[in-house]
Amino acid sequence: MSDTPSRSRAAALHALIPCAGSGSRAGGAGPKQYEPVAGRPMVQHTLAAFAAVPRLASVLVAVAPGDRTLADQPGVVLAECGGSTRAATVRGGLVELLRRGASGDDWVLVHDAARCLVTPELIDHLIDACQDDAVGGLLAQPLADTLKHAPEGRVLATVPREGHWLAQTPQMFRIGLLAQALDAAGEGVTDEASAVEQLGLHPRLVPGSARNFKVTWPDDFAMAAALLRKDVRS
Repeated sequence: MSDTPSRSRAAALHALIPCAGSGSRAGGAGPKQYEPVAGRPMVQHTLAAFAAVPRLASVLVAVAPGDRTLADQPGVVLAECGGSTRAATVRGGLVELLRRGASGDDWVLVHDAARCLVTPELIDHLIDACQDDAVGGLLAQPLADTLKHAPEGRVLATVPREGHWLAQTPQMFRIGLLAQALDAAGEGVTDEASAVEQLGLHPRLVPGSARNFKVTWPDDFAMAAALLRKDVRS
């Protein structure tokens, strides 16, 4: 499948936040997206950034069935469509967007709930770079550190860092294209871009920010809290 031409029609922009993970690597008692960071549940910082982007038509949060934690969050569409994998949760969110009136030609920006340091400026930067693109794209950072391949804890090889990027989110694609890609790729993919790549397409890499890291390990919480508190003081 080759890269398809850009569409001329104006398309709506939607955000989709998969928020159904257990967060086991973070070491908390419950889902990490609800763990407090700088005085608020982590996902609320994430949602605040998207709420500050006026051109988004909707922000849909895909949660596990029965999860009503964000039921009273203003400006959020809650969908209890979370699955056993990230891909299943995102696919369920796309179905919900279409059910609520979105078009397959509309754009969706999929973002990790645990990337709570994303900013409205980064979101706008991605939209500006991708809204006229034939495929779509994602925020990413060029790899700065030396990369080691060590599947069993001892180095087998050093991987050249030139040309390698760290994928971030949001990742922005047409709803219909992303649904097709996820259906074809199955539930093993860990991000949306990799599913689109399996269709033979080439997503655009849009320079992101080192601060847009995914809170994953226990030490990440302290780092995220420090940066968020610094933002408040600035």
